[in-house]
Amino acid sequence: MYAMTLDEKRNFSWCEVPDPVRKEGEVLIRVHAAAVNRADLMQKDGNYASPPEWPPWCGLECAGVVEEAPADSVFKAGDRVCALVGGGAYSQKVAVPEGMVIPIPDEMDMVTGSSIPEVWCTAYLNLVREGALQKGETLFIQAGASGVGLAAIQLGKHLGARIIATAGSPEKAAFIRKLGPDLVVEYKKEDLCSVLKENPPAVALDCVGGAGMGECLQSMSFGGRWIMIATLAGGKTQIDLETIWRKRIKLIGSTLRSRTNEEKSRIMQALKEELLPLFVSGKLLSNIHAVFPIAEVEKAHQVLRNAENIGKVVLTFV
Repeated sequence: MYAMTLDEKRNFSWCEVPDPVRKEGEVLIRVHAAAVNRADLMQKDGNYASPPEWPPWCGLECAGVVEEAPADSVFKAGDRVCALVGGGAYSQKVAVPEGMVIPIPDEMDMVTGSSIPEVWCTAYLNLVREGALQKGETLFIQAGASGVGLAAIQLGKHLGARIIATAGSPEKAAFIRKLGPDLVVEYKKEDLCSVLKENPPAVALDCVGGAGMGECLQSMSFGGRWIMIATLAGGKTQIDLETIWRKRIKLIGSTLRSRTNEEKSRIMQALKEELLPLFVSGKLLSNIHAVFPIAEVEKAHQVLRNAENIGKVVLTFV
């Protein structure tokens, strides 16, 4: 098969690699589409290698057709599926533990299917499990127009939360507002900390961090949960520790990729049972910003590097 590997200079190279050998309990998938994530950009730059048991090239989620499955599997050859993977989705085939694979509904195409596993598992993991978000609580979401941001806005509304989301441009803010958040903060021209002081969040989903994070954290409500999933604006800030213990705030670090296959399987199965029907009914959506053939992977990455995207960028293989 062929895969989009990285050469010694970390440039993309479409080259022949050995076919994956399906292990016991795994499903072999012929990949039709793979979505791009910021983790892929980090991996290309040499800062976020695949876990040892996964292929060394990029790609955390994909959609395709089953080629092989275990004899007792719920899947059979020809089934349309999407999968969460630890790495290696930028290839013609990938072998995935069965629990990390879910069916694609007939109403959903491959491009949309490929855009669901990583961001929706991230949103579900952090809002439901790490954040324990409750109906009526205020949820603060950084980078609301990102794939994870759009998923978190919709999931938060589904759970009955009050939503505050940030946007980096008027165009992104306008799109976010269509999803019905209570407040959209254009952080380049509005004072985010002032907004949060007037609207103390119970849960924050933060992929930005940076110097301003510490001041914003002081606005959390009593018992608040601030969840860090990335630090796009930098990893250093100053935190008033007295605020942490007086308000009993929890500062939670969370990643999806480093979790075990068993834990990822549980999250994917929860997504299948609880959220997939909402996609079919139209209550949830995955916005596709752009689609590129795999040969134009560098262009796809550049869209994310420039923060141009509203929602997901997807690569196609067929």
